[in-house]
Amino acid sequence: MFAYKTLTDPELTELLKLDDRAAHDEIYNRYWQLLYQNAANLIRNSDEAQDCVQDVFVSLWHRRKELNILSVKAYLIQAVRYRVLETIRNNKADQNFYSALAVKTGELITENPLIFKELSHLITDVIENLPEDCKTCFLMNREQGMTYKQIAAVLQISEKTVEKRMSKALKLIREGLTQYLPLFAIALQVLLSKK
Repeated sequence: MFAYKTLTDPELTELLKLDDRAAHDEIYNRYWQLLYQNAANLIRNSDEAQDCVQDVFVSLWHRRKELNILSVKAYLIQAVRYRVLETIRNNKADQNFYSALAVKTGELITENPLIFKELSHLITDVIENLPEDCKTCFLMNREQGMTYKQIAAVLQISEKTVEKRMSKALKLIREGLTQYLPLFAIALQVLLSKK
């Protein structure tokens, strides 16, 4: 049996390209803690930091044949940085979208209750068409005011799973509504111009 701990990073990288899962595991064991600390320092969220590191290692395995890595440590550190930045950007996009939606909704309520009623129907339809597991978590959080921890306890799943389902639900809702927002913005402009 190979003593993988005694191998150098370049040797492990070569074995990785030959589909050696144990080489991947050794790289993971060597660098997981360092990468997690780097991610956690940047993102300030333990679960998201873990997800970023896991994503990088999954990607490393899937792309093992095509990668040309000079320094596995440097490659992994950079890959985690990119993944963290992508996560931060996605979270910011979600927050910006919902802030914009809140402003538009406020305008619709004041200016024309019929448009608001139509938008409410669209939102309900988008939520109803979510995958069942995502919809359950979303409704427990948004309608019942339950925390991720409470939802995890009730559904007997991990908080991390709740977080992933909520993230997916929000992404699908955003995608589902984004196509309709320009129509409501135009309708609102038409109504306001008639005053």
